[in-house]
Amino acid sequence: MTGLDRDVEVVAAPRLVDERLINRELSWLDFNDRVLALAEDEARPLLERAKFLAIFSSNLDEFFQVRVAGLREQVRAGVARISKDGLTPAEQLTEIAHRVHELASRADELFLDEICPALDKESIRFTTWEHVSNEDRAELDAYFDRYIFPVLTPLAVDPAHPFPYISNLSLNLAVVVADPVTSVERFARVKVPPSLPRFVALPDGERFLPLEQLIAGHLDVLFPGMLVHASHGFRVTRNADLSVEEDEADDLLEAIELSLRQRQRSPHVVRLEIGADMPDDVRDVLADELEIAPEDVYVTHSMLDYTGLFALLSLDRPELKDTPWTPTTQPRLAATFSDAEDRPSIFSVIRERDVLVHHPYDSFATSVEAFIEAAAEDPDVLAIKWTLYRTSGPESPIIRNLINAAEEGKQVVALVELKARFDEAANIAWARALEEAGVHVVYGLVGLKTHAKIALVVRQERGALVRYTHIGTGNYNPNTAAIYEDIGVFSADPEIGADVSELFNFLTGYSRQSAFRKLTVAPLGLRRTLKELIAEEAKPGGRIVMKLNAIVDPEIIDALYEASGAGASIDLIVRGVCCLRPGVAGLSENIRVRSILGRFLEHSRILRFGADDATAEYYIGSPDVMAAISTGASRCSYRSPTRSARDASRRSSRSSSRTT
Repeated sequence: MTGLDRDVEVVAAPRLVDERLINRELSWLDFNDRVLALAEDEARPLLERAKFLAIFSSNLDEFFQVRVAGLREQVRAGVARISKDGLTPAEQLTEIAHRVHELASRADELFLDEICPALDKESIRFTTWEHVSNEDRAELDAYFDRYIFPVLTPLAVDPAHPFPYISNLSLNLAVVVADPVTSVERFARVKVPPSLPRFVALPDGERFLPLEQLIAGHLDVLFPGMLVHASHGFRVTRNADLSVEEDEADDLLEAIELSLRQRQRSPHVVRLEIGADMPDDVRDVLADELEIAPEDVYVTHSMLDYTGLFALLSLDRPELKDTPWTPTTQPRLAATFSDAEDRPSIFSVIRERDVLVHHPYDSFATSVEAFIEAAAEDPDVLAIKWTLYRTSGPESPIIRNLINAAEEGKQVVALVELKARFDEAANIAWARALEEAGVHVVYGLVGLKTHAKIALVVRQERGALVRYTHIGTGNYNPNTAAIYEDIGVFSADPEIGADVSELFNFLTGYSRQSAFRKLTVAPLGLRRTLKELIAEEAKPGGRIVMKLNAIVDPEIIDALYEASGAGASIDLIVRGVCCLRPGVAGLSENIRVRSILGRFLEHSRILRFGADDATAEYYIGSPDVMAAISTGASRCSYRSPTRSARDASRRSSRSSSRTT
């Protein structure tokens, strides 16, 4: 097997039982293949290529921590359930291992054969301890003594010292030392501190020494009087998925905190990454102690953990990066920033008609952040309600203005999703900061993720209450808004405002409401609505366009197959996982699928139903077409005022102008 030092048998999975569907995990690996292809693209600026290689590596980390870990748990529990596409968990793991070994080998070749030589030409060079001059070593010795040595903790492995717990995603050195008196060899582990910079700059500012190399060069200081025979890098990936059982979660916050502690001490290893120089006996010790199978050992002939390449983006080399993008203020909102004394407020602009913003092309600061700031400062605003899934933390203008609004005596509600994967700890921290400021904080719903991106501002105007809403496809996070493509809509539509109010009541209180005027909400009816919309286009001349991050749900996929068979023309723009098979005769010959990846990570969800531009319905939303569609809400369709009698009849039976 390419990329392995010794033979590992990887048996190809059997032919898929159900050829109507592509396996979800293998489709995800195809997506990450496309990310790797961006790193391979020689037309991209060099440091951007390194960035995409780091993203590829980070994606794999999460994939193993969650998806592979879940399959491993099923195998461990003896589950033989067949997936929708016809594979058992064990068969999926076999195919995953085969595919990941191929991708890892490609990544190594890319780094060694293309990116490193190209960086070298630009005076950015990775070096090793063996190639550092004595003069440079003197300075590195001083740096090590001052900044690194006090942080390190060597851990022996012997009858008195059991094999230590290797934390998730940590970079480590397996060290072989010998007693000069007894000549007995011992095994030890040294963890590379994740809090320190991954690369140490040499005095010339052009060469960079990986931190693990610097530590390996000073092992004699860590093991004084011992003979250091060898050291070898390795990295461990563990099961990091959280599981909160509804019947056990009397306090959701407490349950999430407990699960976070369990994640930190997860017993199950799902991947071991090692350097190609590691001998078999050291490898066997690690594999045995970590209880990992040979096919789950990934050997690199290059640097361990390409996520460290993110550090290169901090270099002051603008010519090696994309030209910075400066967002513009949405034209209709620009008037609110004029110097005129009679300049309109953001509320008057929204009240005039809905405002569509497209990030990062339209500025997040002069739209969403301006909206919350105006609401926090306006004495006529009585209440603010906001959903928070992932944000940039307490320093975020949104968090700061929610706190300011609460301190001004406004009614402020923040619905915090504690189950936002890998952001749980951060969400808990700033949720508590909101609570301390007097914000009413609600921690989502047990058993569901509150994935909706919605905001509500209630303002008193001329003796009446007016509701202003923002509904979007992306998180309320200024950092990701600069790199993820998303859209959002500001509206003062009374029906949308009433829907958003009732949705917040559903999320914060007790309610069995299942129907809304202009929203469609998962899991209350989103799947049903989508199937109805698809069915209406299932005819010759029917037209469906969906831009999504994932299409997994078998029911929706079957509905699209039926629409294709009935003659509808269907275009799917799917960034990530797509379990639908396009272009299959007799099944999906009228369906085309493409994936768009690039500088601004395509994140928006936009749906179109109808061939006529004047009468087509457009939907935007926060959810993707997943098998278990999260609780979510998004924006309704924009429609021409002229509709057919059939459409009017359909709208009377169910609200068609809904947000998905």
